[in-house]
Amino acid sequence: MKISLCTISFRHQLIGLKDIAFWARDNGFQGIELWGVHARNQSPLAIHNAQWMAAQGLSVPMISDYLPLHDPDLLRDRTLALCAQARTWGAAKMRTFAGQQASAEATAGERRQTTRALREACIIAADHGLKLLVETHPGTLADSLTATCDLIDATDHDALAINFDALHVWEGGDDPVEARRILLPRIAHYHLKNVSARNRLDVFAPGNVYSAAGSRDGMVPLFEGAYDYSTLMAELAQDPACEASLEWFGDAVFQTLKSDIVQIRTRTQSDMPETAEAV
Repeated sequence: MKISLCTISFRHQLIGLKDIAFWARDNGFQGIELWGVHARNQSPLAIHNAQWMAAQGLSVPMISDYLPLHDPDLLRDRTLALCAQARTWGAAKMRTFAGQQASAEATAGERRQTTRALREACIIAADHGLKLLVETHPGTLADSLTATCDLIDATDHDALAINFDALHVWEGGDDPVEARRILLPRIAHYHLKNVSARNRLDVFAPGNVYSAAGSRDGMVPLFEGAYDYSTLMAELAQDPACEASLEWFGDAVFQTLKSDIVQIRTRTQSDMPETAEAV
């Protein structure tokens, strides 16, 4: 299981990529998931680039951004730019959201517009040898298992994959373990985070998360929250190709990430199948 940290965790802190990378390397992470705004604002002449990261034993598995699916005129340019960023950083995956409207509220026309835009972005991604990942997230056309399956079918493109955010799947009323088994052929990445109670899920609303003055009350370490990760983590441990990111939005970033990855390693190591002894 390959685990990355997200640079979005440091969105309100003055910490450079070099220092984040050194810390990630020294604390057992294998990758750094770049937030789109960070990828765009890293100088192309910076020495702390993809090659430097690889020398530290780190990769950039994914760039997480927000494509303007509602704006056909802007979509192509933004998708091409994101592909260029992904290629620059050696990332095989690009993350976006399936619109800005909950599946239950979207009209048939709005669904068609979103899936048509996703398909166009997927065509561009495929031309660059990349995957476009849609995140399971409330307020989008991937806010439940049924909606996500419908979106995959309607988009109908092999470059479309899923960024499986287990907490948001749980928020949508589905069992993440069962949802994972159904979506598994399309899942290319996982986001891992937790919350203290179901009635605190609004702490992850974009308007709150992106605000420096937003509340962090309810954001808790991975194994201290309302969703029990035990079963899901045991299944992820059986998948050697699994790639996941710890998506921490709260305070005490370094302390929380360090504690979470230590616990993940401890739990998943015990869940790994034993190697047969040589005869």
